[in-house]
Amino acid sequence: MLPEPCLCLVTDRKLGDEVDLVHRAAEAVTGGVDMVQLREKDLPGCRLLSLTASLKGAFGSRALLTINERADVAMAAGADGVQLAEDALPLAAVRRIMGPEALIGRSVHSEEGAVRAAADGADFLIVGTMYATSSHPAATPAGPGLVRRIAHLLAERATSIPLIGIGGITADNQGEVIRAGAAGVAVITNILASPDPRGEAQRLKQAMLNAWSPTRASAGRGPGASGRTTPTGGSSTQ
Repeated sequence: MLPEPCLCLVTDRKLGDEVDLVHRAAEAVTGGVDMVQLREKDLPGCRLLSLTASLKGAFGSRALLTINERADVAMAAGADGVQLAEDALPLAAVRRIMGPEALIGRSVHSEEGAVRAAADGADFLIVGTMYATSSHPAATPAGPGLVRRIAHLLAERATSIPLIGIGGITADNQGEVIRAGAAGVAVITNILASPDPRGEAQRLKQAMLNAWSPTRASAGRGPGASGRTTPTGGSSTQ
């Protein structure tokens, strides 16, 4: 189950070596990060497993830990789940591998991709790209409007699933993403490249809470609410 609002940290060890990455991630968790996504696509399995173990040792159960693509590494390390790219393995196949309790997210970049991922049973969607970002300079920002359109389409289908905006997120612009219907935001550079990752995470989390309260109060949802309503009207809290 994702806490809401959810502040997600996506790793990039190019912003520092692996030891520094673990330290910065742990500091960010102390500052308010709820979920860490280990996204180091070039690492071989053995090093990825070792890095996963180091992260788990650094922040334990204080934050969720998901691994990009590698269900095998996630299971071997006892991580909470995986984050799948839009063109990665079918979600049903990963669910068979990891079991019903695993958190499985899907990255999406369009309304069609989001509707398909939700229908396939994703537990949450990371939606991008919100704003211009140095980590993906070639990506054309879709803006918070993409989150709004996805939220509207899913609501029409009586499907509720947490949406997390990614791409160029800062404490100053995340409110636009939350108000568009996101349940959280994902950040890379603004935390990992900060001289004070704990302080930056605190600033982001407080800004999220400030944007979340008036946005969700009218809907009767507050921090900590989560869950996914299926098209048949049932509720899932995977």
